[in-house]
Amino acid sequence: MTKDVEVAEHHAGTEYAAKDYHDPPPAPFFDAEELTKWSFYRALIAEFVATLLFLYVTVLTVIGYKSQTDPDLDTDQCGGVGILGIAWAFGGMIFILVYCTAGISGGHINPAVTFGLFLARKVSLIRAVGYMIAQCLGAICGVGLVKAFQSSYYNRYGGGANTLADGYNKGTGLGAEIIGTFVLVYTVFSATDPKRMFMVHLATIPITGTGINPARSFGAAVIFNDSKAWDDQWIFWVGPFIGAFAAAIYHQFVLRAAALKALGSFRSNA
Repeated sequence: MTKDVEVAEHHAGTEYAAKDYHDPPPAPFFDAEELTKWSFYRALIAEFVATLLFLYVTVLTVIGYKSQTDPDLDTDQCGGVGILGIAWAFGGMIFILVYCTAGISGGHINPAVTFGLFLARKVSLIRAVGYMIAQCLGAICGVGLVKAFQSSYYNRYGGGANTLADGYNKGTGLGAEIIGTFVLVYTVFSATDPKRMFMVHLATIPITGTGINPARSFGAAVIFNDSKAWDDQWIFWVGPFIGAFAAAIYHQFVLRAAALKALGSFRSNA
């Protein structure tokens, strides 16, 4: 019996060692060689197109919801998609687009996600900046298509621009964006789970319309070009970047450090 236990323990230890996880080497801080590779530009195109499609579908959903619940129109106030439908539109689109682009660019589709992954040394500075530019340009083009196809509804219902809702101060809006982006970026670090992004939208739509994506807020503000959208724009950049920074620090230096410590303790006791 003792031999059987020893053999089983040895087999388990061998299996654990075989499945041991090793972090990939960190990305270089500045890698100019990336500029000479087609894979880099292909990734930029993927981020541009994915963000364009994301903004096109989600902004149309927001405008459609507002038109369906417009009290000045003779419509069924309960017949629209509702906040739940908006949350599903955002979460569903992210799920689909990440699935389609993860193998090409990593499926960031959000400057805050890119910033967090840059802090964690998952992407280089050149790639991070390139992604952010591609995402913002894609967002502008996506909202531009919405305005081109639905100009009357677009202008009447706010262009899908993120603004601080009446009754909330800027500190509350900033806090909502920080916490919402923290959940999103933390999820990216941990595992792909569209349900978490879905829940973030349900929590923050009433406050800020749920930015948690600077490209989404910037693209809508550029095309709509409203003074309130620009006055509140800083909230949708500062909040997400602080949230992404906090998520990167938490995952890399708290969770990952604890995991490595536990792994070292296991090895020393083995």
